[in-house]
Amino acid sequence: MKILLTTLNSRYTHSSIGLRYIYANLHELQADAEILEFSINDAIQTVAENLLVSSPDIIGIGTYIWNATQTAELIHILKKVSPGTILILGGPEVTYTPFRVNLDAADFIVQGEGEVSFYELCKNIINEVSIKDKIIPMTTPNLKEMKLPYEYYTDDDIKNRYIYVEVSRGCPFECEFCLSSMDEKVRAFNLDEVLAEFEKLWIRGARNFKFVDRTFNLNMRTANRILDFFLAKDETYFAHFEVIPDHFPDSIKEKMKLFSDGALQLEVGIQTLNLDIAKNVSRQLKLDKIKKNILFLENETNAHMHLDLIVGLPGEDLESFGHNLDTLVSWNSCEIQIGILKKLSGTYIDRHDREYEMVYSDIPPYDILRNKQLSFVDIQNMKRFARFWDLFYNNGNFKNSIVLVWREQSVYENFYAFCMWMYEQTNSTWKISLQRLGELLFTYLNEVKMLDAQSISDLMVLDIMRVKGRAMPAYLKPFSKDFTQNAKHGKEGFKKRG
Repeated sequence: MKILLTTLNSRYTHSSIGLRYIYANLHELQADAEILEFSINDAIQTVAENLLVSSPDIIGIGTYIWNATQTAELIHILKKVSPGTILILGGPEVTYTPFRVNLDAADFIVQGEGEVSFYELCKNIINEVSIKDKIIPMTTPNLKEMKLPYEYYTDDDIKNRYIYVEVSRGCPFECEFCLSSMDEKVRAFNLDEVLAEFEKLWIRGARNFKFVDRTFNLNMRTANRILDFFLAKDETYFAHFEVIPDHFPDSIKEKMKLFSDGALQLEVGIQTLNLDIAKNVSRQLKLDKIKKNILFLENETNAHMHLDLIVGLPGEDLESFGHNLDTLVSWNSCEIQIGILKKLSGTYIDRHDREYEMVYSDIPPYDILRNKQLSFVDIQNMKRFARFWDLFYNNGNFKNSIVLVWREQSVYENFYAFCMWMYEQTNSTWKISLQRLGELLFTYLNEVKMLDAQSISDLMVLDIMRVKGRAMPAYLKPFSKDFTQNAKHGKEGFKKRG
C-alpha cells in the first residue's frame, strides 16, 4: 500500500519534524511511504490534486492550530474525490478534546506521539485487521529506542528551510495555558546519538537549527554539551532555543558569552511578571533571578532575546499588563512578543471560565474574546497594540526613534495612545508600507507629541538609512542635509545628537 505523510506548514521556510519521525519509524512500510509538505498559503484543491497523483491508499495528515481549518477543507475534498483513500489525522490539534473544527470526515485519529501508533495502525489496515475505534489513544514511546528522523531532511530542506531538532520531550512545569503542562515528565533522547546526527546535518550544510525542546536549559549537562557542539564550529550558524528565564548557572553563562552576534536566539517565556496572576495559572516565577538573567543576557552576551508576554490571563487587567511591559523594556532592548491568550483543548485554563467570565472563540487560534477584566473592545485594541508593537519595535526599523513615543514615561500608556492614533489614520494594521509607517511616526511625534522636527529627523534618519540602498524619504529630506553631505564625502555619516 502507498502511504503519504503530509501537513500544511505555517510558511514555506518551516519543515515538519513530526512527519519525519513518523516516516523514520515505519520500519518495513517505509519503502512504500513518502513525505509531501505544503503550506497554509497553498491552494487547498491544488494540494489535494498533488496528494492524489500517486493514488495513495493511506494519507497521514499532521494537524495543528495553524492549519486545522485548512485541513478540514482538505479532507473534505479528498473524500469527495477519492472516497476510498484512508485519511489518518495526528498532531496536537487532535490529541485532546473537544475538537472545535469538524474533522469527522477523517477515517482515524492518532492522538499523542504517533511514531508507534501510526505504524501499528497502518499494519492493521494493510492486514485487514478489524479496528474497533476511530480514535487511537495516546501512547508514550521509548525515546531511546526510537529511530531518529534527521537523515530524512532533504538537501533542499537544508538549503531553504529551518531544521527542527530536539533532545528531549515534555515539560516539568504546569502552566495552565500550555499543552506541554499535560506531559507527565521530561524524557530525553540518547544525547550521543542525537549529537552524531547533528554532526551529519552540519556536514551536509545545515546551519539553521531550531530546537523544539520546551526547556532547553533544564538539564545542565545536556545544555552544556549542545552549546559546546556549536561553539566548536567556526562557520556562521543560527541556533534557536526556548529557555526558562530563572535557571542560568555559571557554566551556561560563560558559554553564552562566547557566541558571536546573530548565532544564538533565545525564546524566553515570561508571560506575566505579576506574582498573583502567575500563581493563578500555576506558573512559577522567581523575579529576582529572572531580572538578573535577562540583564546578563542583554549586557554580557550577543544573544538575541525574544521575550513573551500574554494578554488576557485570568485576573490580569491592562494596568498589570502595562506594568509588565514597562518593566521588560527597562531591562532589555530585545524583541518582546505580545500574544493573546488562547484556550487550547486539554489545558487546565478552562477551570477559570466561570470565575473570570472567560469567553473564547471556537475558531482557531481560539483567542480570548473577553473576560471579567477586559472587554471585547479592550482585546481588539490589544491585538492592534501587538501588531503595531511588531511593526515599530520588534522589527528594529525604528530602533532609535520609537523611544521618543514614551521617552522617560510609561512605555505602555504612551504606545497605547500612539496605537489608537495610528489606527485612526490607517483603519488597518496590515499592508502598511515602511515609508507610510515612518511618515506617520514622524507626524505623530511632531504634531501630537509636539517634539522638534529636526530632533525627530536626526533619529529617524539613523533608522531609515542604516540599510544600504534605501532612498531618503521625502518627509525627512528638509532635515537631512548633514547626513546627505557626509554621505557624499564618504564619511561615516550622520551622528546621533546629544
